[in-house]
Amino acid sequence: MVPSPQLPPAGRLEVVGTPIGNLGDLTPRAREVLAGADLIAAEDTRRTAALLAAIGISGKLISLHDYNEASRVDALVAELKGGKTVALVSDAGTPLLSDPGYALVRAAAAAGVEVRAVPGASALTAALSIAGLPTDRLVFEGFLPARAGERRTALAQLAAETRTVVLFEAPHRIAATLADLAQLFGAQRRAVIARELTKLHEAVYRGTLEELAATARTDPNLARGEITLLIEGARKTAEDGGDRALLARTLKLLLPQMPPARAAALAAQIAGVKRSEAYALAQQLRALDVVEGES
Repeated sequence: MVPSPQLPPAGRLEVVGTPIGNLGDLTPRAREVLAGADLIAAEDTRRTAALLAAIGISGKLISLHDYNEASRVDALVAELKGGKTVALVSDAGTPLLSDPGYALVRAAAAAGVEVRAVPGASALTAALSIAGLPTDRLVFEGFLPARAGERRTALAQLAAETRTVVLFEAPHRIAATLADLAQLFGAQRRAVIARELTKLHEAVYRGTLEELAATARTDPNLARGEITLLIEGARKTAEDGGDRALLARTLKLLLPQMPPARAAALAAQIAGVKRSEAYALAQQLRALDVVEGES
């Protein structure tokens, strides 16, 4: 009998959560996986090398980030199919949550490679656990668009969301984002800013969007470090009620970014009024040219 060819041992992709600040949050299992991996695919090899050095581990690193992931997936899948164990890590926290890795995980799974989660820290879950906002239903939007007009459009589409909204935001944009939120979501909507979670200068700010926007204008510390922003969901409003002042403010923000019909549809949903009323006001504002430009 002719022996069947020997198949290479199956490899494995380990998706490893790493600390978001405090090294004590690295789990024993994550440490073991990182120490035993044949290859570690890291968003930033310098940051991961520093982490490995801090915990006394050496490993073969390869960069995998937004700009090269597409070109490196095939080679990494070949390594996995050849029997290698690859650990996937991001700069901090759990990979794929606003971090690269999706294309690799999808390709590995499609190739029949075992993909295992090695759970760890996450700014998303850490912030939710201390925010004091409803956590039974939520929406995670990651990072908002950087451009002011695109950011306002994205926020307008979320303003009527009744679930808790969770965002990541860059420090240099937080003040502008809070100002837009106060206008589009309503000044009295409750929100929480969790900054530098688990790190030395961790801070949590709580208040209404109006209060937090004011704090952002006066407290330079709020605009430092990594920020997770959580906003309570909207209350359902009757169509025959609504907030006309909010309607006008919303239209002034949205009209420079989109056609009147689209702006009116979003503004009507946010303010709780009929679309026809919103469209009529949009046309009036357009005629008067009473709109706000980008900042």
